[in-house]
Amino acid sequence: MKTKIINEDIVNRNTLTQVLFLTSYPPRECGIATYSQDLIKSLDNKFSNSLSIKVCALEADDVDYKYPAEVKYVLKTSIAAEYEKLATKINNDHDLKMVLIQHEFGFFHLQEQAFVEFLTSISKPVVIVFHTVLPNPDEKFKINVQQIAAASEAIIVMTNNSAGLLTNDYGVPSQKISVIPHGTHLVPRLNKTSLKLKYKLKGRRVLTTFGLLGSGKSIETTIEALPAIVKKHPETTFLVIGKTHPEVVKNEGEKYRKMLVQKVEELGLNDNVRFINKYLDLPELLEYLQLTDIYLFTTNDPNQAVSGTFVYAMSCGCPIISTPIPHAKEILTKDTGIIFDFRNTQQLAAAVNKLLKNDKLRRSISINTLQKIVSTAWENSAVAHALLFDKIVGDKITIRYNLPDINLKHLDDMTTSVGMIQFSKINQPDIGSGYTLDDNARALVASCMYLETTGDKKIISRIRKYLGFIKFCQQPEGDFLNYVDKDLHFTGQNQEVNLDDSNGRAIWALGYLTSLTDQLPRKLIADAITIIEKSLPHMSRISSTRSMAFAVKGLYHYQTAVDSLKNIELITTFANRLTQMYKHESSKGWEWFESYLTYGNSTLPEAMLYAWLLTKDTVYKDIALASFKFLLKQIFNENGIEVISNRHWLQKGQKAEKFGEQPIDVAYTIMTLSKFYHEFNDDDYREKKEIAFNWFMGSNRLHQIVYNPSTGGCYDGLEDTHVNLNQGAESTVSYLMARLTLEKNKDLKKSSGVKLQKHKKELSERKRTNYSGDHKKQSDRSLVG
Repeated sequence: MKTKIINEDIVNRNTLTQVLFLTSYPPRECGIATYSQDLIKSLDNKFSNSLSIKVCALEADDVDYKYPAEVKYVLKTSIAAEYEKLATKINNDHDLKMVLIQHEFGFFHLQEQAFVEFLTSISKPVVIVFHTVLPNPDEKFKINVQQIAAASEAIIVMTNNSAGLLTNDYGVPSQKISVIPHGTHLVPRLNKTSLKLKYKLKGRRVLTTFGLLGSGKSIETTIEALPAIVKKHPETTFLVIGKTHPEVVKNEGEKYRKMLVQKVEELGLNDNVRFINKYLDLPELLEYLQLTDIYLFTTNDPNQAVSGTFVYAMSCGCPIISTPIPHAKEILTKDTGIIFDFRNTQQLAAAVNKLLKNDKLRRSISINTLQKIVSTAWENSAVAHALLFDKIVGDKITIRYNLPDINLKHLDDMTTSVGMIQFSKINQPDIGSGYTLDDNARALVASCMYLETTGDKKIISRIRKYLGFIKFCQQPEGDFLNYVDKDLHFTGQNQEVNLDDSNGRAIWALGYLTSLTDQLPRKLIADAITIIEKSLPHMSRISSTRSMAFAVKGLYHYQTAVDSLKNIELITTFANRLTQMYKHESSKGWEWFESYLTYGNSTLPEAMLYAWLLTKDTVYKDIALASFKFLLKQIFNENGIEVISNRHWLQKGQKAEKFGEQPIDVAYTIMTLSKFYHEFNDDDYREKKEIAFNWFMGSNRLHQIVYNPSTGGCYDGLEDTHVNLNQGAESTVSYLMARLTLEKNKDLKKSSGVKLQKHKKELSERKRTNYSGDHKKQSDRSLVG
């Protein structure tokens, strides 16, 4: 699906596509009610500029709930006449474009025929979400499901097993079925030790189960297994979280809970079991799950199609031990959990003891669990639903991704008193990875962009920190080293790799900083100028393609602070070298500077554009346009943007590898598209910039988010089947640069070349040859001192 991103301030609210959800809904306490609320919230967070989600709340019996504003209608499911009235309202509601029904057989069991007639009488497209699909149906049940399916435009199930049952047992066409897994919450990974301290569980090994209590949960299975567990691990605590299901209370009171409490007392387990008899708010629930060592799912219902509770536990990194419901068999492997037989206390005790005695295995399962479940994040569920809505409603809908708020939290977390740490494990900074000049140069650019865009002076302390790191990396000869360990020692890696690109990035960052003369303290500007001036003799000798391109960008910005022929001359030298490379390698169908495409490709045409803006040499402009056109043709297709793989560079005459897409290349492309649009006002650049940004939002080959809104971090890459969960410096800063580019564009004004006129005559008298460094040193530093 081709999607567009449109800024909130230009969206006409009348263009929103209204979708009606028929579902139980809070304050009703029900798993599907919570599921629907989470899904609607995620759809609203990502697509409120294109979708308006309304709710028809399903009610049983004589209740009087006070619903939130999104609830538009109420259906009393036990009254047949109410179905016909609701169908009339839906058909006469011109704002509604489609209806999605969260289906559970218990909702409609008193009025099955009225429900089917309701479906057939609705004139809007209907999507059914089957939360339960039972195997081996009798003829009556089978016909009922077939009637529901026939009246639906599309069907959603949450597991492949359910999809298979619908096709094989009910004869529902497979093309009508979409599998969208139960959504899960992105969790910022809080410290387990601190959480245990907070909830008075210090030093305890915590087993947890949660959900509305009822006999189907078979909590007694765990309680009966506990003596064998406590014998080997006396520090074990079993948390039973959740109040008794309202329907259970209505029918039998607290009989089941009392039986569990009595069993705990009889087994002498009062010190090892804690009942938390309330419906926890989501933040508190997720904290309990994050402190959990093992999550237990012990249902005794073999036909339970899906469990929201254990996927929520998986999203918190809990190793799972579960009975063999279809959902568990589909999602759990030996790397993500253990399955045991229904009501088998011996198997359960053995599985728990196995994990409790092996911390390494438990940590490994936790990481594997997070990787397995991340694709089911509510944000990804929202994308999958939006894609389906687009398919069903067609021309009546245009999907627009919302722009996330600018979030510097992960940038803060990754930054120490020294600078920005290189890598993270998931979202936890890995100080053992040390620091790099590359990351701190990019962090400096992003921080300067943030200041320029928001005017928030608090960022200046961070700018000073990143600048200080760059200064630390500068050597006596003016060049820069790149790799620094956690103890601030330069590592041997500096002698093993070419550092030209790192040096070029440093000049880019320093030059960009110096351009903010109206927003930064003079001392910071002067410090950056001193570092640049010291580096220029070394810079004149570099010949690496991207290093020269980064340097051109930095020197262009530097020229706004230091009006100097030396800057223009060096830019011209680099531009001429890039021109010669382009003329040597380019041919029909390969208009490029090299015989391959690698990383940071868009920086090359962008550098030629900057060179043209400064010198007005049309050769640079022509090469900028031709090479960028060629690059865009390689990386944009009907799926959006697919940048060059970091696994295999694209060689001339070969096909591109589809896996290993890096956020940094998407971000650089966005920045270049923004600059080209700014200069040439070509809508194709603007549209591609927006398409490229949607890559972070989930409009990519995997339809998964790459930016994590819960942490403010960005996943390290898009692999063949999954995202790389780590959120290191490079990817996080790259996302921030992309996001700030879109923010900056809101106020961007057309500008021309920078401070050229003064030296135009001198330039025309000089040959454009490689910078020799023997000209007289300029002394016209406008801000030094």
